[in-house]
Amino acid sequence: MILVVGSTGNLGSEICRRLTAKGLAVRGLVRSTSDPEKVTRLKALGVETVTGDLRDPSSLAAACRGVNTVITTATSITSIQPGDSIPVTDQHGQLDLVQAAQQAGVRNFIYVSIAQKMEPCPMTTAKRTVEQSVISSGMDYTILCPGPYMQVWLSPGLGFDYREAKATIYGDGHAKNTYISREDVAEYAVQSLGNPAASNALFELGYPQMYSLLEIVRIFEEASGKSFELQFVPAVALEAQRDAATDLRQISRAALIHNVATGIHADISKAQKSFPDIQLKSVKEFASQAFAIALPR
Repeated sequence: MILVVGSTGNLGSEICRRLTAKGLAVRGLVRSTSDPEKVTRLKALGVETVTGDLRDPSSLAAACRGVNTVITTATSITSIQPGDSIPVTDQHGQLDLVQAAQQAGVRNFIYVSIAQKMEPCPMTTAKRTVEQSVISSGMDYTILCPGPYMQVWLSPGLGFDYREAKATIYGDGHAKNTYISREDVAEYAVQSLGNPAASNALFELGYPQMYSLLEIVRIFEEASGKSFELQFVPAVALEAQRDAATDLRQISRAALIHNVATGIHADISKAQKSFPDIQLKSVKEFASQAFAIALPR
């Protein structure tokens, strides 16, 4: 049995889909407040759902019973509910999950973290703390550290509105990042199972070619045939937003945006060697698919 924590999220649900497609037994941790439609979709995939919460250690102990592998993708940075916070959910909740898995005799623990080369902020503190707990847990572990997700950073939510041909450019637009598709991260998680090269290893993930935001705009312009309207937010303005923020989630969000503005690099050579069968999606492919499935306005 494989327990997926974060199963109703975009990444977690994709991992569940790929696991069940392989005929594997999957249990998804869902909250009592989870979207009923998302829970129904998990059940339709054949996922056994169990109600629990990273803020409730007893529910984690129950969820881990009879489990061989835990895969956790849960984070409060993109989806937050009342009572959630980075220290409570992303740090202490994940630490409680590691402990519950240890006590239940879980053999394998797969943790989806964030890029290693990130500037200090509450989110990176939480992620690095959990990584160290996983490494010292005694369980066989795999830690996946993806660069910026295309589906997140190249979307209207962060100012990249390709349907309207408008884009917010953080910094001067020339800093390059190691982007990756969410589906490819899901495939890394799935292929970590039973992969000797993934045993007790940490992997930085991203597409081999790095892209700047201005390069990405040109790719989307070619795919759409439209010229984009650009709005620039200087790095110094992002620094000011980060330094003025008081809420830990706002500080982390501002720090992550500033990090993209200055460039996030990753050494993906280890992942390429250990997962030779994964064919990663490029930004050009992502753009083509985005316009192919976009509904007419």
